[in-house]
Amino acid sequence: MLTQHIVGKAGDGRKGVGPLIPPLSDTMRPLRQQVFERVRSAGLIPRVQVAKDLGVSPASVTTITSDLIEAGLIDEVAAPRDGESVRGRPAVALGVRAAAHRVAGMKISDREHTAVIVDFAGNLIADDAIPRRPGPMTLPELLDAVETLLDRVCAKAGILRADLSAVGLGVPGFVDSLDGVVLWSSVLVDRAVPLSARAAQRLGLPVWIDNDANLVALAELWFGVGRGLSDFVVVTIEHGVGMGVVLNHRIYRGAQRLGLELGHTKVQLDGALCRCGQRGCLEAYVADYALAREATTALNWGHKEGQSIGVLLESLYDHAKAGNATARSIFRRAGRFLAVGLSNVVNLFDPSLIILSGERMRFDYLYATETLAEMENLVINTGRPRPPIEIHAWGDLLWAHGAAALALSAVSEGLLAANREIAAQ
Repeated sequence: MLTQHIVGKAGDGRKGVGPLIPPLSDTMRPLRQQVFERVRSAGLIPRVQVAKDLGVSPASVTTITSDLIEAGLIDEVAAPRDGESVRGRPAVALGVRAAAHRVAGMKISDREHTAVIVDFAGNLIADDAIPRRPGPMTLPELLDAVETLLDRVCAKAGILRADLSAVGLGVPGFVDSLDGVVLWSSVLVDRAVPLSARAAQRLGLPVWIDNDANLVALAELWFGVGRGLSDFVVVTIEHGVGMGVVLNHRIYRGAQRLGLELGHTKVQLDGALCRCGQRGCLEAYVADYALAREATTALNWGHKEGQSIGVLLESLYDHAKAGNATARSIFRRAGRFLAVGLSNVVNLFDPSLIILSGERMRFDYLYATETLAEMENLVINTGRPRPPIEIHAWGDLLWAHGAAALALSAVSEGLLAANREIAAQ
């Protein structure tokens, strides 16, 4: 099953953000955190409903929410019931105090850098984007770009950099989010870069980093269709091929926080050279630089050397749409390799949904009917239906929204931990 799904902007009013975890399904976290997250995900919710959803006494919820109100993390909102007269006392609901904190989310990419600023309730305040020159950057160059973009988006939001509580930052490559280290990235010259610490030093703010594909999954988990799913997979196809996996409403990163690198699984021994330095990786057959390489060779486009990958791909797509058999065969070959990768994802994780996301989703030959049919043939035949596949066209700001969710999560968990320690004294 394939669904074309266009996602709107995140954080619309009081509709809530964050995972919609079913009641009583996750009791390992402190009750204070469960209460706050229930309010945040609901947007607006009465105390009695929080108590019912979490299976605790109304008195416990009242005590905790009073502490959270006093700490400035949530507030009370008059919310008249349906059909209620304007006279009399309106019902009171709880909601996240949107003005309590603001965070920035940023994506550093091979094509352009994007940024958003959202409030504590996840509402979008401002966004911006700047183009970048091709090729990897030195760390000082990357930090210059981050600082420039952050100041620009802050100016659009009408706030100072110091008004932010944290920054979330996404980059492609192998990222240890816990240690804040980028072990390798296509946008950096050096390896093993302590990006989180260096960016925090430059910006004067806490900075949390993660692999960009994880941030797409986080954006879906916080703002998209993944909110109500316990398990799903996001596969991103742009300059590289990435994957983010959500298990039990949480991003799964692996024991060393470096797992789920679908683009660097091997699909052909001693095959095409990948930008990671190894051969036969999936992305060496599916990513934009792979398609451009094939087009230059198969279509004898040596005279187009020097043109950007984006221009080459648009030309290749136009030729395919016009019926050029060679152009179509290039997309067809890439689609077959993508089918191999997706079938392996299904066989390994059995997700409830696979989301294909990224710039390359404009090129529908990659996920044509015959490609998905090939995937069906490669998936283990259990007699049960295959997981649906959706194409999500959020646009470039999707990645930045995921980075903002990363920052929001870090800020709220830090505040709740501090609030819990104070309450215990």
